[in-house]
Order: sequence, then C-alpha cells, then structure tokens
Amino acid sequence: MRLIDAHCHFDFPEFDGRREAVLEEARSAGLSNLVIPGVRRDDWGRVSRVATEHEGLYYCLGIHPWYVSEHTEDDLGALGGALADHPGHCVALGECGLDRLHGDLSEQYPWFEAQVDIAAQAHFPLVIHSVKTHDEVHEVLRRKQFSDRVLVHGFSGSYQQASKLIDLGCFIGVGGVITHPRARKTRDTIARLPVDALVLETDSPDMAPEGVSPGHNSPAFLPLIFNVLAGLRGAAPEDLARSLLGNVQRLYGWNEIGASER
Repeated sequence: MRLIDAHCHFDFPEFDGRREAVLEEARSAGLSNLVIPGVRRDDWGRVSRVATEHEGLYYCLGIHPWYVSEHTEDDLGALGGALADHPGHCVALGECGLDRLHGDLSEQYPWFEAQVDIAAQAHFPLVIHSVKTHDEVHEVLRRKQFSDRVLVHGFSGSYQQASKLIDLGCFIGVGGVITHPRARKTRDTIARLPVDALVLETDSPDMAPEGVSPGHNSPAFLPLIFNVLAGLRGAAPEDLARSLLGNVQRLYGWNEIGASER
C-alpha cells in the first residue's frame, strides 16, 4: 500500500535535527509522499527548501488565517508570483481559510477571498483551514464559483456540512480526530461520506491521534489513522488505500506521483 500525507507541517522546528529519521520511519510504515503547507510569507522559503531537499516531498504556499495581521497587500502579489515561479514541487495554494476560534473573522475574510481569487487565476488547487466556519467557507467558494480542486483539511464537522462542500467538488481531509472515540460526530461523518471525497493527512506535529502526546504527531502515524478509517468504514485496506491514492492524485493534479498535470 502507498499512503500519502496530504497535509503535514514537516518544515516546523519540531522536526529539526530528525527529519531523515522521521521520514525513514514513516516510509517503512508505507508513506510514499507528503505535502507541506505554507502558513506565512516569512516561512515560504523554508517550506520550499525542506520539500526540495527531500525526495518525494511537495509543498503549498499560502497565508493562514492566524497570521493575516503579519501581512500586507504586497504579500498577496508575492504569493501569485511565487506560485508561478515554482512549478512541479509547488502543488497548491494553502493553507488559507477562516477560523472562528482564533482571531477576527472580519479581518480574515478579505485574505481568504483574495487567495481564492489568486488560486482561480493561477489554476491551482486550494488547501483550506476551516474551524467552525464550514458554512462560511462553502458560501465563499459558491459565490466565487471556484471550480478547481479544494482540500478542506482536518475536517471536524457534520455530515450535512461535509456533503455541501463535496457538492462543490471539495475533498475532505481525514486526520487524527477520527482516532479519538469522543469525536463521535466527526467519526460518523467520515464513515458515511463517499470514499472518493476523502484524503488522508496528519497535520503533524499537531492534530495528534489517540495515544500520541499533543505536539508530537508525525507522518509516521499516518498508517494508524488509515487503519482507524478502514475500521470505521468497514473497508478492505487494499481497496481503501487504492481509493485514497487516486483521490490525492486528483487533488494535487498528479497523473502519477511526482508528475503534475498543470
């Protein structure tokens, strides 16, 4: 089985000094590739460097809603240019989005909408951070008629919210949340959604699975999440792995791993 971590902050300092060891552990467990999202302009260089220095790693560039106050409109122009300048290893714009629990939504909205426009102009997929804002994210994507691919990463919401996003063509990111028995609503949602809308991720070092200390998540735990997902859905592991691989290939525009269709 080949597993791809569609959203992993592998550039974060928590992995400094041990990236090769973590990658070796993850690869021995079935990981073939991972994608590193960008969260602010000051980090874009580090994100691209870590991805290009390691075989099988790819990245995104974006402005995360937590950090919009650190940026100016010039950074939006730089983002469009950076996407155009980094073909191949750069596979999406992200992460961007909205977060009701962190910061001011009214401040986040213009940055999210501007990045949706940039992705549309550049024909790049979007990687979206959405915390208790799934309805608002849906409204923005619908109003702007965004027609490219979208990952709503680390999804934690209702079946109805997920279904509305899928109807717009979004993929739903499945991470460590589903390993926690108390997350009944999310587990039920993920168990019922169409398999061709699901993408596997860790969001490491955050979003730790059950039994993993907060802040100590790793791409090596992707098989743990995969096994829980297979159990929730009553799916044959080989069939599920094949579906998830095809989904992430469609999301990031790969006709095969490492070959972009753009």
